[in-house]
Amino acid sequence: MSVGRREFLAMPALLLAARSTDARIEELSTSFEDFTYRAPYKFGGKEVDRVTVLNVRCRLSLKSGRTAEGAASMPMGNVWSFPAPGVPYETTLQAMKTLAESVAKITRGFREYAHPLEVNHQLEPEYLKAAAQTSRNLKLTSPIPKLCTLVTASPIDAALHDAFGKLHNRNSFAAAGKEFVRYDLSRYLNAEFRGEYLDPYIATQPAKKIRMYHSAGASDPLTRAEITKPIGDGLPETLEDWIRYSGVTAIKIKLNGNDLVWDVDRVAAIHQVTEQAQAKRGFRDWIYSLDFNERCPNVQYLLDFDHRLGEKAPDAFRRVQYIEQPTARDLAANRANTMFEAAKLRPVVIDESLTGLDALLLAREMGYTGVALKACKGQSQTLLLAAAAQKYKMFRCVQDLTCPGAALVHSVGIAAHIPGVSALEANAREYVPSASKGWEKRFPGIFDVRDGYLDTAGLNGPGLGTS
Repeated sequence: MSVGRREFLAMPALLLAARSTDARIEELSTSFEDFTYRAPYKFGGKEVDRVTVLNVRCRLSLKSGRTAEGAASMPMGNVWSFPAPGVPYETTLQAMKTLAESVAKITRGFREYAHPLEVNHQLEPEYLKAAAQTSRNLKLTSPIPKLCTLVTASPIDAALHDAFGKLHNRNSFAAAGKEFVRYDLSRYLNAEFRGEYLDPYIATQPAKKIRMYHSAGASDPLTRAEITKPIGDGLPETLEDWIRYSGVTAIKIKLNGNDLVWDVDRVAAIHQVTEQAQAKRGFRDWIYSLDFNERCPNVQYLLDFDHRLGEKAPDAFRRVQYIEQPTARDLAANRANTMFEAAKLRPVVIDESLTGLDALLLAREMGYTGVALKACKGQSQTLLLAAAAQKYKMFRCVQDLTCPGAALVHSVGIAAHIPGVSALEANAREYVPSASKGWEKRFPGIFDVRDGYLDTAGLNGPGLGTS
């Protein structure tokens, strides 16, 4: 009996008849690619200088016999998704690679005709069981967390959506509504969504342009005077040069979260450099976002930071659009760190914490007012949580995982099709452009940004536009 079929047959009262649009998985393959960063990226107190990308290809079929192929990719992102203290980089990476093979095997074993949303709904519990088993088999001192499992499975889920869209000659976002999905959203979210489908929560046409957030890592040089070891590859090497080169209008600032003076001074320094660079361009309306990568010890640190930044650099303070994940990702274990006071100033969004609807609802209870959506958590989950965020009137942004190539195209598609998304972070062009080689010819407006905005031309064809 194939994976998922037992559960499928155990709930006949809940199941609806298969649709002619439902598809079955016929083939699914995975491969890995390794890339070295042109410059290290420091966040959360760690520097990353390499990446392993998981590539997925699949083929789906209809009962009529028609087939279509899909593809997707995603960086493993083990430093971010599996931050195990004392565990070497290679150990967490190998755990993700091993888990990826298990997830692929589980997915191949699902032989029902279904929509990708339903496939992911039925298989996610199996993926989590596989993560637990992988942790035991590898004798990991820290078990693979749910976030890491979502990242590992995300390109498989995306490849299914890509193939499904192509199978029906539809953009994948347009193929996720009532016309194609058997069940309403109450099956995937909660009873508040009874009778609803994704249609009103997804734009039928992508936004033509998406504002791009440029990342300023915690160790990135701001001016040429700060360069200690030139790269010399022809691309900008400082924040001031990137602003001119890409026409940057939004900057995401990585902060330490455990050194208040350093954090305030870093934002003030970035603002000073940015102000001078933007004056040369004649541009006035730039913005910032601040990312502490969950390193603030408590919410008081954030409130103190806001107060000091407002005093030292009031214009920088005024330009902060939102603050991302200031405290620990385990919200249930840190219920005292409510964000009500901080969120009065600007949206405070969850990122690492956002692993499902339960986390989103808990975050709302704790005063968070926004969500960071990410392709690396899966196309299925992203669409569903985007719907929830809209229903609950939460601020929405789309974040990066230093996504190159197909992963960046996928991310841009999400930002372009989710109403109300403020901007999209895209930093692979800064740190690992080699992983996107060739893509700039197909999507120059995404991979060679010169006006601070990502051009979505070409993203509304069949599938996700990634293959």
